[in-house]
Amino acid sequence: MAQAEVPYAAVPRSSTEGRVRFSDEQHGSDADVEDNELFEHPEALEVADNDTLYYGMTLGARRARKGRGFWVTVVSLVVVSVVGIFWLYFDGINWLQRSKKRNVILMISDGFGPASETMARNFVQQTRGLPVGFQSVLDEILVGASRTRSSDSLVTDSAAGATAFSCRMKSYNGAIGVDARRAPCGTVLEAAKLQRNMATGLVATSRITHATPGAFAAHVVHRDMEDLIAEYEVGNYSLGPVVDLLFGGGRCHFEPSTRANHSCRMDARDLLGEARGRGFRTLLSRKDFDALDAHSAALPLLGTFAPSHMDYEIDRDPHEQPSLAEMAEKALGILTAATKSANAGFFLMVEGSRIDMAAHTNDPAAHVREIIAYWDAIAVARAYVDAHPDTVLISVSDHETGGFSVAKQLGPEYPEYLWNPFALEPVKHSIEYISAQLLGPAVGDSAERYRLVRDTVFPEWLGIANATHEEILDVAQESDSVRLRQRLSTITSDRAQLGWATHGHSAVDVNLYAYGKDAHLLRGNHENTDIGDFIVQTLGLDLDQVSTLIKNDRVVQNTPAVKQEWLGRHDLDAPEHHPHMH
Repeated sequence: MAQAEVPYAAVPRSSTEGRVRFSDEQHGSDADVEDNELFEHPEALEVADNDTLYYGMTLGARRARKGRGFWVTVVSLVVVSVVGIFWLYFDGINWLQRSKKRNVILMISDGFGPASETMARNFVQQTRGLPVGFQSVLDEILVGASRTRSSDSLVTDSAAGATAFSCRMKSYNGAIGVDARRAPCGTVLEAAKLQRNMATGLVATSRITHATPGAFAAHVVHRDMEDLIAEYEVGNYSLGPVVDLLFGGGRCHFEPSTRANHSCRMDARDLLGEARGRGFRTLLSRKDFDALDAHSAALPLLGTFAPSHMDYEIDRDPHEQPSLAEMAEKALGILTAATKSANAGFFLMVEGSRIDMAAHTNDPAAHVREIIAYWDAIAVARAYVDAHPDTVLISVSDHETGGFSVAKQLGPEYPEYLWNPFALEPVKHSIEYISAQLLGPAVGDSAERYRLVRDTVFPEWLGIANATHEEILDVAQESDSVRLRQRLSTITSDRAQLGWATHGHSAVDVNLYAYGKDAHLLRGNHENTDIGDFIVQTLGLDLDQVSTLIKNDRVVQNTPAVKQEWLGRHDLDAPEHHPHMH
């Protein structure tokens, strides 16, 4: 009976059936068996017989087929090479350039500690009836923590904290883009512009001259020198304009002191006019912002949408001021369009500035709304990263503010384990707004103030229907802004069972979040300077070179700096901060 043919791979290795047996010399040899050797080597005939059996052709036929295959390979390589050369010439160079693009989005949640993230998550989950396992857009990208100390204190301020990110070095509290010896230090933003020709941007809900944005674009020995910070931001130093886009508040530091109702400068310089002279387009209103086409807007841009800080999210009129998310989204669109045909991307810093200020005032309702507004901006940035995989998003805080805790029971009795998110839900205005109304000139005598507190402040603005007569009287009779804000904070925080340890900052580590290209490199616990190191390595920057270029630039303001009072002691329009505004 004829032996059935079986596939070669089906023959067991231990079987001799159908296997070709080589001598020791032939085993492992890469050389082909020549035709004229077949008859001299019987074992080679066995090879030929097996080839015919299992491949359906003689050895000679296989050799002819192999020759044809060789020429097919040669011709294919020539065709691919020619096509590749034409592609490289016409489009490939652009593709290679685009593949080198890197975008960095650094988002800074000023004063935002781990407990604040917990509180905001609980608030949203409870008040919106979401599942217990709800995660915020930040929870999903948590990678580690950042340590926050400055060079001269275990508790940093925002100036030193931002300088650690921008210059990747520790400096003293109050330092804006200067080292511990008060010498200018090159920033990642300046190096990105000078060395990589990247587009650059700063977005904040504070004055754009405030500590965090200032530390990326200016070099002054103290954060209160905001007039000089403004001069840096419009390019009035040795490097010229290096910030292509600025969105935020703080218009008063760009207007001359001669405009008494608008300026907080201590001199008569018109920086808005100087900015226009350097090619900036200036935006002064929500209408200007909405009219800006992200796909065609020319850089540079200077948008100041409030005289001082922009309004808290809880107070913001959407017809008057854009939100942080709206500013971030438009900035991303503008910077993307500006770098579309370039081989360099952009660096953008976005700050949720007023998270910190609400915590300074110990205002839990304003604090949680600022965090949610920051989440909205994070969602915009994450969507951008998803569409642009050459981008990395970093989110980090400069420090924690308020010594905030999601608990507040210090009485003699054993505490209950609870906190009440629903106490914050009906609050309609910030403590800052309420105190400004109560202490403003529009309120008449004490009787009128009492009625305002009883009929409006508690039931409408704070959402409290069960206020006691003592609470109403305490608020109505208080004339000092610090004590008034503290009373309002206690009223809301007690009902929510939220605690505060300070009106300042704390030394606690803050959460570190990252998403996109190389985000995994930020896993773990880091010094705040490591964030700057990561950006430098990602973009291939040399900050020392920039420091050399700016070493002789002015770091002290010519006019007296307006010393900022503790945040709780002045309103946005307080005369001690705006000496020329009436």
